[in-house]
Amino acid sequence: MRVPLPRHYVMCPPRYFAVDYAINPWMDPNVPVDRERALRQWTELRDTYRRLGHLVDEVEPQPGLPDMVFAANSGTVVEGRVLGAKFANPQRSAEAEHFRRWFVEHGFHEITMPQETNEAEGDFAWTGHLLLAGTGFRTDPKAHTEAQEVLKVPVVSLRLVDPRYYHLDTALFVLSEATDDRPAHIAYYPEAFSPGSRAALRRLFPDAVVADADDAACFGLNAVSDGRHVVLPVEATALAEKVAAHGYEPVFVDISELRKAGGGPKCCTMELRK
Repeated sequence: MRVPLPRHYVMCPPRYFAVDYAINPWMDPNVPVDRERALRQWTELRDTYRRLGHLVDEVEPQPGLPDMVFAANSGTVVEGRVLGAKFANPQRSAEAEHFRRWFVEHGFHEITMPQETNEAEGDFAWTGHLLLAGTGFRTDPKAHTEAQEVLKVPVVSLRLVDPRYYHLDTALFVLSEATDDRPAHIAYYPEAFSPGSRAALRRLFPDAVVADADDAACFGLNAVSDGRHVVLPVEATALAEKVAAHGYEPVFVDISELRKAGGGPKCCTMELRK
């Protein structure tokens, strides 16, 4: 039986959410955005985590930073060590300092702001044993070495090749972390990765849940799992059946408004691993 583990998340309300620019293929400034609807969807996501027994802290949003809601992109925390973010696009660069201050104010002492471009948990996925690190569109491959030095964990580099899946967390998520007697379990969309990265994933995770194009296109891989409950978009019904067949419990949320900016449940969710 799959056992959920209590998690500690950080989120940022979409008070200033908008699509004023296009820095990924999902963003179209000509498509209207309903900010109130985005806030309702975000609130339901936050409340879902709390209903599942998880702790959620909130970072104060800032005017002029419409993508700050995507908290996953602003920090990677493993064993209490924090590696901050350095954004690839200037429109988001100011977010990093706001999150750095939040970490300082909340008692984190090992905080490193990166030299190399990395978009945090957007491109870093902790498996409980090693850090899967994406590159190809946002995070510089040199940031993978930096992450290994700062976080003091082994890192495996993966190359993304489809611009729709510009961050690792749009194409892969960890269903359950590794323990002393059990390997990590992941789900991913193979076509988002280069041939070499696909081969590496097959070798590392032979029992992975393999998603299809429809799973990926609705941001089904931008999911959050506590080891039992898998929070994913309402449209990801095929993926939900696959994870349920492996003993997990799908929990659906509507992120349709947030998806207009290229985000989903995981994009809105940074995990604090102390």
